[in-house]
Amino acid sequence: MPFSLRSGAFRPLGDIPKQYTCEGHDRAPPLAWTGAPKGTKSFALIMDDPDAPDPKAPSSVFVHWVIYDIPAKTIGLPEGEPYPPGARQGKNDWRRSGYGGPCPPIGKHRYFFKLYALDVLFGDMRMPTKQQLEKAMEGHIFEQTELIGTYEKTKRTMS
Repeated sequence: MPFSLRSGAFRPLGDIPKQYTCEGHDRAPPLAWTGAPKGTKSFALIMDDPDAPDPKAPSSVFVHWVIYDIPAKTIGLPEGEPYPPGARQGKNDWRRSGYGGPCPPIGKHRYFFKLYALDVLFGDMRMPTKQQLEKAMEGHIFEQTELIGTYEKTKRTMS
């Protein structure tokens, strides 16, 4: 069975429901995975937006979520919190830990949920950034999978 990631809240390449965005409750969507490689010791998940700030002229990747040391027996993350005991949060581009949902300033953006099966537990890395976690994961990734969702803010009309 291939390593795969899905959500009960949206289909691959589908729209992420508003409740999981800055226009809603800004809670992480539920995620589930199957097919983790044998020998996996932990999982890490990074959610980012490569279309920032404008999908017609992207100039940066905005990081929405960094979570690592997700226990190997875990097969998913619930909507919002709490996360499995032992899971640790990194720092997103809002300079805080935890999930920060889609909030694109213009246009429809893609949001990549990247899940990594790792051969290691990292322990307390003191809120690593995406870059710090990626560096630590070098040479420790058994396999990775991803789920992509999209979101465009509600268009407001003048009344």
